[in-house]
Amino acid sequence: MNDGNSRSGHHMDLLSTLLFRGYQRDFRTPRASLETVSSELEEVFRMSEEEFSELVQLAGIHHVLVRSLRLVEARACEQGNDRIRRLSREALDRESKRIATAVEWLEAITGSLEEARSPAVVIKSLDHWPDLGSDLDLYIGGSREPVMEVMRQKFRARVEPRSWGDRLANKWNFRIPGLQELVEIHVRYLGQTGEHALLADRVSKRMEWRRIDGRNFPVPSPEERILISTLQRMYRHFYFRLCDMADTAALVAGGGVNFKELRTGAETGGIWPGVASFLAMVANYVKRFGGALELPPGLTGAARFEDLSVEFRGAFLRVPTRPAAALYRSQLITAGKHGDLRAISRLPLLPGLALSALIAFHLTGNDKGVW
Repeated sequence: MNDGNSRSGHHMDLLSTLLFRGYQRDFRTPRASLETVSSELEEVFRMSEEEFSELVQLAGIHHVLVRSLRLVEARACEQGNDRIRRLSREALDRESKRIATAVEWLEAITGSLEEARSPAVVIKSLDHWPDLGSDLDLYIGGSREPVMEVMRQKFRARVEPRSWGDRLANKWNFRIPGLQELVEIHVRYLGQTGEHALLADRVSKRMEWRRIDGRNFPVPSPEERILISTLQRMYRHFYFRLCDMADTAALVAGGGVNFKELRTGAETGGIWPGVASFLAMVANYVKRFGGALELPPGLTGAARFEDLSVEFRGAFLRVPTRPAAALYRSQLITAGKHGDLRAISRLPLLPGLALSALIAFHLTGNDKGVW
């Protein structure tokens, strides 16, 4: 491992410790005393501006910039460290401006879609609050026509070129003038090949309202949040961001997850082993960095890989490929048992799509036209 990767890995450990030792169970309220992370904060204070910038960049990639730098800034203020306080405040101000603009646009978009009788549910993006995702992701349970009309006419949005995966998943990306983030809209289905219809239907039927920055947004229930995260991490990307660990831990620790309902939804999509493995992986990671997350015994027993751990590589927390392949096979077998014709016809396309994306990445350094 070169020095750059080694330093990035160390920064990831540092950020992980700050989150899991420096925050209370909700991962939004810092602990009354930051002595639990005093050595980590002192290490941040000794960083050069270049190293601090690298730490901030990694925190941004993992959607934990606000949560991590709030701790750093608070300690810097306590100790009168003006240099780190200034650097933290500059980064927080930039990110706060981006987030405020994105949330304002998001309210306008969801409101306009509601007026067009094509109500949307905001998925993934708001899960990280007070941080925010790099895209604005929406799920629409209806047809694409009103979506296209609203996005093109109301917001003058340009449709981005669609990859093979986008077409199979029935999703579109829009570029809106004046908005930094892409708006990604999933229509009617979920999953990398659009294989999940019943599970997707649950997102709209069980949505909740959440107040964010003085605005109300339709979001998935806690159970659907976990199902969507599992699909994204265990069945598509095969890597985690640090925010996935913190967001999921906050949901579970807060007591808001109905595990019986979670299992019902997961079995509907044939992904219960993946959900159990996803949660076991989160619990293992939280424990590794000084936190604690208790899962129901029945759930950990359902995990195919209870001791599964992620490996930091290429700026992300990577899932081993062997367990991922086993989960894919399990999903396909379950679809066959349930006679889920949509999943049966689409899931076999996934290995070829993944292989094409891998070849394209090795040849061009970019898999966007495929994946």
